[in-house]
Amino acid sequence: MTHNVLIIEDNPDIARLVAMHLKDIECTSLIAADGMEGLQAFQREGFDLVILDLMLPGMDGVSVCQKLRTLPGYVPILMLTAKSTELDRVLGLEVGADDYLTKPFSIPELQARIKALFRRVDTEKRLVKVGGRDINLTAKEFDLLLFFARNPGRVYDRSALLDKVWGYGHDGYEHTVNSHINRLRSKIEEDPAKPRYVLTVWGVGYKFAERYD
Repeated sequence: MTHNVLIIEDNPDIARLVAMHLKDIECTSLIAADGMEGLQAFQREGFDLVILDLMLPGMDGVSVCQKLRTLPGYVPILMLTAKSTELDRVLGLEVGADDYLTKPFSIPELQARIKALFRRVDTEKRLVKVGGRDINLTAKEFDLLLFFARNPGRVYDRSALLDKVWGYGHDGYEHTVNSHINRLRSKIEEDPAKPRYVLTVWGVGYKFAERYD
């Protein structure tokens, strides 16, 4: 299956390198050199993945990511960053990026991350309904909900959820768990301030309700 990828990257050498190696994993690609051009391309054409540089001229990658997440439908976002500070990585994840890769990166790792995103999205084209209404979840929100639903009543702290849902490379990003749980509650709970499904166990972590009426 061929996937169409949007590369939003202002460094032409990096953009061409990424595009060249995307062909090796059966992907076509379009390159946009800045955030506004990338947004216009995204709205004009259909894409299966966005590879988004954090540092862009004009509109930066965080702002682009926020804009993309306001648009209908869901497309995974892999953020590229030359920065390695925890704040930058956490910020990217919290505004809706599904994964990040710090420059310089290896081509095999880039390809592995992309394949993982495609596998996750392919298996998550399942419909979530609450009270008869369709719920549009991001891939990571779905991962989180699915993990909770498979383990009702069991309490997990934020570090455990990072390990189980986000996997390796996200140690120290516990605040990301809070952000995703808040967004998940806003979508599936009738009253997010009084959740029935994803419950807080004060001083410990979170659990999925064993019973709910």
